[in-house]
Amino acid sequence: MAKRLALAMTFACLMFAHLAAGIAQQAGASSKVAAPPLKIGPGDLIEVTIFESPDLSGRYRVDQNGDIEVSLIGHLHVAGLTADQAAAAIAKSYVKDQILQPAAAHATVFIAEYASQGITVNGEVKTPGVYPALGIRKLNDVIVAAGGVTQLASSKVIITRKDDPKDPITVEYNPEALKPVITDIQIFPGDSILVPRAGIVYVVGDVQKSGGFVLDGRNQLTVEEALALAGGGNHSPNLRHVQLVRTLDDGRKETVTIPVDRILKGKAPDVALKDGDIVYVPQNNMREVTIQAINDMVGIGSGLILYRATTY
Repeated sequence: MAKRLALAMTFACLMFAHLAAGIAQQAGASSKVAAPPLKIGPGDLIEVTIFESPDLSGRYRVDQNGDIEVSLIGHLHVAGLTADQAAAAIAKSYVKDQILQPAAAHATVFIAEYASQGITVNGEVKTPGVYPALGIRKLNDVIVAAGGVTQLASSKVIITRKDDPKDPITVEYNPEALKPVITDIQIFPGDSILVPRAGIVYVVGDVQKSGGFVLDGRNQLTVEEALALAGGGNHSPNLRHVQLVRTLDDGRKETVTIPVDRILKGKAPDVALKDGDIVYVPQNNMREVTIQAINDMVGIGSGLILYRATTY
């Protein structure tokens, strides 16, 4: 009997320990997704309610120094405090100045407007700006709120945390890829998001698919690879006199003739392209055209389509 009782007690202890561990794990998991307490900042509008003392209640705009002008108290510094901490500080001040008795000093603070807690979205999104953030939001939600990314957006997004501005985070983000990359990362109030512009090269002339090809985070794209993305030659391409137009650092443009026919045979080195390069493939009955004519092919109104490398 005693042996059975001991076994039962041991089993009960193990079950209790397992249950406690499960509860602890759940608590730990929930703590990872819990929103950090929002803190009051300059420009915020707060509502102060003093129970049973409506004459002491009111709405206050936090000034640039982080202070509010509280009834009968005067200046009170609230920047950096949570709503609960500010309420406790206000109640304590009324007691300290003998305006209220401790038993009657019950205050609550509600942050009506967050001037300092928005999420800033800049770069290659359709509607850059500051978006409200009460609690935690996911990266994709914020970018969608900003209208989504443009065709020129890089596949890498830079996130700068409000509490750690010197160490920005770079994450992959490309919802339009054949295999969408949507990073499940949280964005906190006060964070900023930058969607950089991706590099882009243009392929025009006697090719099957003229257009702009977004580099999409690729380190390098060569002339041969660019022509492959454009579907190769169309009817009668002159691959001996392919022209590369490049904008130099001082703004001048230069043109170089590329012997693509020799590159395809392995008799000449391939040429790496840079952001903004234009590759022009003439027809057999043509050799070279002017830089201006090539620029006009990719100018406004040319009707060129933009392609992303991950969506072919």
